[in-house]
Amino acid sequence: MKIKLYNSLTKIIEDFIPIDSNEVKMYSCGPTVYSFAHIGNIRAFLFADLLQRTLKIVGKYNIKWVMNITNIDDKTINDSKIGSTNWLQEWGKQDVNLHHNLNILTNYYEQEFIKDIQKVGIKQSDLFAIPRATDYIKQMKDLIKILFDKKVAYCADGSIYFNVNKYRETEKYGKLLKIDFDNFRAGLRVDTDQYERDNVSDFVLWKCKKEDEPFWDFYINGVNYPGRPGWHTECSAMEYDILGLPFDIHTGGVDLKFPHHEDEIAQSKAGYGIEPTNYWCHNEFLEVEGSKMSKSLGNFFTIRDLENKNINPIDIRYAMLSAHYRTKYNFTIKGIEDAKKARERIQSYIYSALEKVDFRLNNNAETEKINTLKDNIFFHLADDLHTPKALATLFTFINNNPIDSLSVAEITNFINIMQELNEIFVAWSFEPEAKSNNIPQDIIELAEQRLNAKKNKDFATADNLRKQITELGYNVIDTKDGYSISNI
Repeated sequence: MKIKLYNSLTKIIEDFIPIDSNEVKMYSCGPTVYSFAHIGNIRAFLFADLLQRTLKIVGKYNIKWVMNITNIDDKTINDSKIGSTNWLQEWGKQDVNLHHNLNILTNYYEQEFIKDIQKVGIKQSDLFAIPRATDYIKQMKDLIKILFDKKVAYCADGSIYFNVNKYRETEKYGKLLKIDFDNFRAGLRVDTDQYERDNVSDFVLWKCKKEDEPFWDFYINGVNYPGRPGWHTECSAMEYDILGLPFDIHTGGVDLKFPHHEDEIAQSKAGYGIEPTNYWCHNEFLEVEGSKMSKSLGNFFTIRDLENKNINPIDIRYAMLSAHYRTKYNFTIKGIEDAKKARERIQSYIYSALEKVDFRLNNNAETEKINTLKDNIFFHLADDLHTPKALATLFTFINNNPIDSLSVAEITNFINIMQELNEIFVAWSFEPEAKSNNIPQDIIELAEQRLNAKKNKDFATADNLRKQITELGYNVIDTKDGYSISNI
């Protein structure tokens, strides 16, 4: 099925045409590992995962997906300094070796990041590579030397900068976002790795070392510039080395369009002679309770924070994928609870289907009704990953087709296509429903009380009992025969 994607470069939805008809090469800007990933980060990684899974399942492509680890930048250096409040004793002892301290901090948070993305259904095995920036210092130096030789880079105060004005003599700067150059001053330099859009200036490629920072020696024409790479330099070098240029798709949040992705385009075009990718795909911002997420507002959440509120990470995944990736997503606890109910409604229907047939005995069942359902769902996914329409189509089918109204072949066919769909959403189980004799008696008693409360239309009590069951580590799902219980 033909995939259509919104390309931030052209500002339109386009037919996706891969460079190689058999393989899609995709690069995602990964985490900066100085702290735990927050839910805004998680949305960007879930979008990338949704994209690569849709390309694989709906488009039938082989995927070569790379997500980098930024383990050297202003933030990681600052938090790895001796005396940083973020240090925990069990990570390892700090010493005078600044590289050692940086490695301890970033390795710890990298491992925690891997754990977090696995909790929300992102498989590490789906990633072709998860490169660390510090493993590509040589490639970054090589790129900077090319830029220096082409006179698109220059040295100042021990650092090396990209000359935006020189680049603009032959190329456009501002392809992803329109930039106002009226107030641009040639030669104005910015050393920080991240800066606002109104700071259009020459950006740092190689940053001069400071007394309390780890550094690498870097010789150009016999002169040593001890320091470390700028953040933008890292991705350009890793993309070129691992995937080659151009590759098919680059993903990230809209906050990375400028300066990070714009500077990637400039570095790659000026240095390697070609732009990095054919399709730039960006997900929109995430807000919390209608406001920008911030620690000062008390609305800053990590996966751990939400698990402590007894929220299943898979419900976070389902909730975020239920919204279109190019719309702002308003994260609320109620929204997660509603998403959980919606996910469980589908799960209950699947369990009902599994009770009717042993689908493993008839895996090749094909029926017109269910194949039409699959075609409609996949059509919406292929149309710029329109997950809301895809899920609405599924719910319409479930609401209009009680399991008892379907034939054995249709039920088998349904289970088969739902397993395919689950390769994208990662939201449902197809194992036999947990039996009561595997569940503690006190959990069963709570579930019985809840069932009786529902029969008596005491929904407040029923909701409270569901919460108690969840807090004890179990899911209770309504079925036509009463309920089912499973481990969270």
